[in-house]
Amino acid sequence: MVSWVALLWVLEAIDVISGHRLDSLGIEPRRAGELIDIIPSAFTHFGFEHVASNSLPLLVLGFIAALRGIARFLAVAFTIMVIGGLGVWLVAPAHTNTAGASGVIFGLFAYLLVRGFVDRRALDVVVGLIVGLLYGSILWGALPTATGVSWQGHLFGLIGGVVAAFLFRERVPYNRAGV
Repeated sequence: MVSWVALLWVLEAIDVISGHRLDSLGIEPRRAGELIDIIPSAFTHFGFEHVASNSLPLLVLGFIAALRGIARFLAVAFTIMVIGGLGVWLVAPAHTNTAGASGVIFGLFAYLLVRGFVDRRALDVVVGLIVGLLYGSILWGALPTATGVSWQGHLFGLIGGVVAAFLFRERVPYNRAGV
């Protein structure tokens, strides 16, 4: 996760040096050519303040999510990026440009919140509850309350995280006593 976050900072430095050319990798809604930017948009940001606000939550939530294995984590992150990006592409207002890792952060939050229930792992339920207590206030970001913030990316990131929890579940079988 440290490498991922470092990459985000390097990309933003390249963006600044290049006169913000990487900003074009954001998603502009309902333009067919923009579908190829769904994944790159999660790695580009609109300024160092934007990267800074995403860095710590991405480090923490990504690290926790990756504890179940790197392959599973990468599949979860990819699923969140695709669902979140497609949601933005479909419903964001015309003539907007959406980029940043916050959709992934919201997706990882949702994934961690429901993973324990889906996998039937008590420890993961506890982890999800702790994540919910620590980061639950981010749910306000999925509501259309702030201008200049993609509530669509946040909302569809959340949906992507829930979908990923079901797609990549590892259910612990019940024992004979039903426990």
